[in-house]
Amino acid sequence: MTFISTGICTTMEIEEKFKLLPNEGNHNCFACSSQNPYGLQMQFYAAPDAVFSRLKIPDHLGGWNNVVHGGVISAMLDEVMSWAAMYLLKQFVLTKSMQIDFIKPVTLGEEIKAEGRVLEVQKKRDVLMQGVLYSGQGKVCAKSEGTFVRFSPKVARRLRIADESLLKDLEPIIT
Repeated sequence: MTFISTGICTTMEIEEKFKLLPNEGNHNCFACSSQNPYGLQMQFYAAPDAVFSRLKIPDHLGGWNNVVHGGVISAMLDEVMSWAAMYLLKQFVLTKSMQIDFIKPVTLGEEIKAEGRVLEVQKKRDVLMQGVLYSGQGKVCAKSEGTFVRFSPKVARRLRIADESLLKDLEPIIT
């Protein structure tokens, strides 16, 4: 599986080359809400066959000394796979299962890249996703595969996963 290579782009180069996915942030998601002061505040960019995010992990999310906590790495991979599925398949998703290989420690304060893509749309509502976390030098730090369940906005309402405000914010991605 080949991943897009955005290299070490400046923010301006990323904004010129890739589409920033809309996210009003008027929710409290740990990974992607700009309103959650304790979260990651991830922003997502779309390439033709993948979604990625560049970010620096703040010190308060550390594990051992200068290393990012494994739960935070898991959250980043889960989130980038979710956004990739939503954008590329135009449907809401929830994580059904996820497996992670931690390959190299991720350092606090280092700019990293999380990237997600669809591997296979499976029977019924499942989709197999892949996520990769790269260091600032482009080395693979963690890889994940996850099975996600696809569902409609109607189901999101019924299960109270998303309110009308969130549904409206995500409308450009889902439809």
